[in-house]
Amino acid sequence: MKINCILLVIILILLSTSFPSGSEVLAKIPKKPALLLKEADQCRKSLYGSAKKKKYRQNWSKCIHQYEKIYNRYAKSDEAPWALYHTASLFTWLYTYSGKSQDLDQALLLYRRLTDEYKGHRLSDDAQYKIGEIFYKYKKDPTHAYVEFLKVDIKYPSGDMRPKAKKMLDQLAAVLSEKDNHRERAGEKRTSVAVKDIRYWSTPNYTRVVIDLDGPVKYKHHLLKADPDLRKPRRLYLDLENSHVTSKIERPVPIKDGLLRRARAGQYTKDSVRVVLDAESIGGYKVFHLYDPFRIVLDVRRTEKKNAGAKPRVAGKKRTIRRGVRRAEVPKGSMSLARQLGLNVKRIVIDPGHGGKDPGCNARGGVKEKNIVLSIARILKKKIKQEIGCEVFLTRNRDVFLPLERRTAIANMKKADLFISLHVNAHRNRKISGLETYFLNMATDERSVMVAARENATSEKNISDLQTILNDLMLNTKITESSRLAHNVQKGMVSRVRSKYTRTKSLGVKQAPFYVLIGAQMPSVLVETGFLTNRTERKRLLTRKYQESVAEGICAGIKTYIKSIDQNYKGG
Repeated sequence: MKINCILLVIILILLSTSFPSGSEVLAKIPKKPALLLKEADQCRKSLYGSAKKKKYRQNWSKCIHQYEKIYNRYAKSDEAPWALYHTASLFTWLYTYSGKSQDLDQALLLYRRLTDEYKGHRLSDDAQYKIGEIFYKYKKDPTHAYVEFLKVDIKYPSGDMRPKAKKMLDQLAAVLSEKDNHRERAGEKRTSVAVKDIRYWSTPNYTRVVIDLDGPVKYKHHLLKADPDLRKPRRLYLDLENSHVTSKIERPVPIKDGLLRRARAGQYTKDSVRVVLDAESIGGYKVFHLYDPFRIVLDVRRTEKKNAGAKPRVAGKKRTIRRGVRRAEVPKGSMSLARQLGLNVKRIVIDPGHGGKDPGCNARGGVKEKNIVLSIARILKKKIKQEIGCEVFLTRNRDVFLPLERRTAIANMKKADLFISLHVNAHRNRKISGLETYFLNMATDERSVMVAARENATSEKNISDLQTILNDLMLNTKITESSRLAHNVQKGMVSRVRSKYTRTKSLGVKQAPFYVLIGAQMPSVLVETGFLTNRTERKRLLTRKYQESVAEGICAGIKTYIKSIDQNYKGG
């Protein structure tokens, strides 16, 4: 009997050690992200509700760690953006107790991750607003805060945070204006700036006017209604502070393009100038400024009526493409990509950078950027026409100087669907090499600022100027499409060049405020085709073979981009 009892005890012990309890089994089953988020939310609410708990960092870390599990393990889940948002919020609040700048930096990092990786999520605009709030409330940087709040206004036009962001913009505009006034009052009396010239390029639907000055000025612009009683047309005018007119612009500049009648400038007060554009038909306009030299640019457009009854073109039918008064027939048998996608990309403008008195970057032996990019542009034009079937125009087809603002104006006047600006890179470190593609936006790193400064022929200080950044963001309504075009071009270019040349580096797609892209009314990118300062790439850039590889790659990227538009169009 004793033996049986002993055996029974042994069996029970073995059973208890071999098989885990029900609770232990449940504990080992991975929890779903929804349950993890619920537990993390409970931790956060408990922390926020206890003054005692908030005093100790380990309590904050406990909740943060619970959220981290979600967005690190289940990045594609619906709970991931919520976890990111609440973690960033925890780090922000923790900063008010710890005073450690790294907590605030971590919050910014997480909010930016949310806006970058979950662009379509309902929390994306909230995260962008919080970024602006951090710079305003905690970092005491109203200038940077203004830029971040402006992103809410521009990137999320239907977002629920947009009204709050607009209020902050109005508030910060007043703060920044007062800071400027204070600096002026504290400084010496400024020298009056000369208004030197008025230039323009125009079509009946688009006109770009440039006002040249010999220094920076503050200015305001207004649009006045027509006054039939006084026989005055609709007028767009700018008041330039602390300025005076020169003899060169005492007479009106006739334009008469059906959009604007003329431009005129006069001494409005003893220390201000008024520039007036007499209009015939203004649909919309943009005003911005550029540096080195300082000039104010006005883009005026006619509002085009949409043809509601227009039918999509059908492949196989003969159609014509207008080139001024001439017409070029597309052969009936031609099944080019552009013909198949007749509603999307029909016309491309390629801009060979620099030219004439502006050689771009130089190398020994008389090697100049302006000549290399013109050669690549000619090859690219030919390939696009052959492989895609688009109309292609070059901003320059010879060695002439074109101001940066004129290049974009050409693309707008041609009603281009895409704008590609070609350049050759340079760097103080001769070991640096690689291919990169840019689209217009704020610069995301120091080297992007340097590249933009060089291509703009301006100083890094001016590139970083707040107003330039703001205007870049406000004017560029094609940021998303330009980004997509840039990624396709970069991928195509790197792929083709790597297939023929070893050790080809991809420096990726970047953003920077390039003057040549400002005001473009179509997706536009700037392509850096290699480094003239790098010995290996300099040799390659001078060869026809390499130039053709680059052109083939850019053409392939454009083709991929057009196909993606077609897919989206059909899907819609």
